[in-house]
Amino acid sequence: MIYETIISSINKAGDLHIAPMGITKENDLFVIAPFKPSQTLDNLSTIKQAVINMTDDVSVIAGCLTGRRNWPVKEANTVNGHILCAALSHIEVEVSFVEEDELRPRFHCKEVYTETHAPFKGFNRAQAAVLEAAILVSRLRMLPLAKIRSEIDYLQIAIDKTAGEKEKLAWDWLMKSVEKHLDMKNGEAELKS
Repeated sequence: MIYETIISSINKAGDLHIAPMGITKENDLFVIAPFKPSQTLDNLSTIKQAVINMTDDVSVIAGCLTGRRNWPVKEANTVNGHILCAALSHIEVEVSFVEEDELRPRFHCKEVYTETHAPFKGFNRAQAAVLEAAILVSRLRMLPLAKIRSEIDYLQIAIDKTAGEKEKLAWDWLMKSVEKHLDMKNGEAELKS
């Protein structure tokens, strides 16, 4: 099972990096598998600590994917890092070992501290649609244009019926990224014809 989270990590200079990332759990270890190259990968390789943040604020996820990474944080309790203020809960982890891979090394991390800040009340359909669209945006370069368009059309239904202000804003950010990608692809197609 993959859990959609926000990973916060720091580099040697202490600069914060926040990235949405699906993680898994194997036995008692959390597995974080960032793509190469990425700042999360670099930070986990050097600092070997991170914070796994669980949130229902999908605007943070959409924001990070569209270049908006300046979210309120507070100091972590036991690791060098930060907790998202929007986190409903968080887990502070340290890297136990790394499974090397040419595309996505797998960092197996042990939990050193966990805390719940607020209850998770569930996602509404618009929040789930934003989450799915965020995953789609993170894979735009890998998907055919027809798949992108059909997924967006389907997800738009939930946005139209159930979105609040945060979900509408997050959706708008993601759709601007999709439009930019589609415009670029259409431009490439015109050059080839």
